[in-house]
Amino acid sequence: MDAVTSTGERGKRYLLFIAGMGGLLYGIDVGIIAGALPYLESTATVAWKLSTQQLSFIVAAVLLGSVLSSLFAGALADAVGRRWCMVLAGALFTLSIPMISLSDGYTPLLLGRLLQGISGGLIGVVVPLYLAESLPAAQRGRGAALFQLMLTIGLVGAAVIGLSQAQNVDAVTQAAASLPQAERAAAVFAAQDHAWRTIFWICLAPGLVFTLGSLALKESPRWLALRGHAKADLPAAPVAGARDSLASRRYVLPFLLACLVLALTQATGINSILAYVVTILNQAGLPGATANTADVALKVLNAVMTVVAVALVDRKGRKFLLMLGSGCIVLALVSAGLLFRGAESNQRDVRAAVEAQVKDGQLALRLDGAQLAGLGGADATAAPQQLTVAYAYGPFTNVQSRRSDDPLLPAMTLRREDTVQEDSVIGASLRRWHLNPFADPAAARDAPLTIERAWLGPVPSEAHGWRVALAICLFVAGFAVGPGVCVWLALSELMPTRIRSNGMSIALLINQFVSTVIAAMFLPTVGYYGYSTVFFFGACFSVLYFLTAAFLLPETKGKTLEEIEQHFTRVASRA
Repeated sequence: MDAVTSTGERGKRYLLFIAGMGGLLYGIDVGIIAGALPYLESTATVAWKLSTQQLSFIVAAVLLGSVLSSLFAGALADAVGRRWCMVLAGALFTLSIPMISLSDGYTPLLLGRLLQGISGGLIGVVVPLYLAESLPAAQRGRGAALFQLMLTIGLVGAAVIGLSQAQNVDAVTQAAASLPQAERAAAVFAAQDHAWRTIFWICLAPGLVFTLGSLALKESPRWLALRGHAKADLPAAPVAGARDSLASRRYVLPFLLACLVLALTQATGINSILAYVVTILNQAGLPGATANTADVALKVLNAVMTVVAVALVDRKGRKFLLMLGSGCIVLALVSAGLLFRGAESNQRDVRAAVEAQVKDGQLALRLDGAQLAGLGGADATAAPQQLTVAYAYGPFTNVQSRRSDDPLLPAMTLRREDTVQEDSVIGASLRRWHLNPFADPAAARDAPLTIERAWLGPVPSEAHGWRVALAICLFVAGFAVGPGVCVWLALSELMPTRIRSNGMSIALLINQFVSTVIAAMFLPTVGYYGYSTVFFFGACFSVLYFLTAAFLLPETKGKTLEEIEQHFTRVASRA
């Protein structure tokens, strides 16, 4: 396949198209789980006995994979080149799809999601790096913005796929309404299982396009210069063919600033909110496919506001957009937190009533009319009720929730064998060396079932759900205008050429580590402390983000990479 030159308008358009496809895959990585998660949760918790923590790990596995690949992405991009690293990322994404869609248990599903994350981590480092090194200064901002725009289109595509499958599940649920309970449950279960697998299968095509399209790109001119190629076609002043240490005094400030910006970007909770948005809106009061429709609207808004950012990023500058976006995020998260705090104040503590139904160290509870009457006198004919129970067997904890309007109305079953997880081979070895940080199964073998928290309350109204949706709309709009575009520019622009690949790898590693921790703790935190706590937590870090943009970040609009490097060299000299 003939390589497409990176010079000339035709070559630049193709370069931007393939880079945009990388953004599309990154968006799919982040967004596809949102539509699949409600059905995965409904089926996998029954068929595979998954705990809430395991579901969180399935969501967080993409982010964990990004962390792992970020460890070596910069070194790999230096060793084999930006182009081949992009090819590898596309191939890994393509391989992950059948692994996930054909999985028959927790382990293959987790491994498939982990592989998807490794692909996303490579894309997140290499594609912005490739764009920064291949485009002139006047087009670099729009190039990075296009990557983010295609990322948001990937989110929209994932949401549309989720909506179509939600409508199919709703149609099956309505058609099965007249069937006996057992047959109705079986029909809905089969539809939900088919829905989440189909959602992943549809994502195979863009992975193939990106993989094959990357083969037709030419290598980054700055990478060729670093490798000593005299004929490298540089868009700006040439760079020396040497590399310096990240610990060099003149590189410390831009490196730390890039790491801070990327860490705060994820501390807003953006990836977790996008991944759990359908679940969040369901809990806020929006029913079934309505929540999926709102999810699509959010992702479309994200794309539209990214187009606005594309138009503004090289005119207003990075600093202005980051301040504007982070300010909107603070307002949105505080509003969503207050709305959920109001809804959560209507919940009643029914721990004593739930504890009374524990028998022989386990609990089986179906949230029907009789059970509702026994849990604090709730009227089964009134508004739908939701029960949330946090429990533990020794050091092993879990959270389960049930709604009285669930068409399957599954029983809440708390059993030791579904909660206590045995050590893996690695875990058992680490425990012998007293290094395993996870819970010890031996400590839970004879531990009683402890109900740590049990709350029952009405499901919020649909109007409340739409108010939460509006707050999340403001959050998404603010993120798209500011951090969504500018974070990739901060990643690629702030660090000099001699440390850029390794520096970007470490900065993205920090970014994905923060995101992974938040995603892994999201559902357990919500179960114990409520959604309001999560939103208020993100608001605090968003205030710090605004202050960083206002007082620490220099403006890089219209400057070449070499001019930005000279700015930090002067700052280091004065220091």
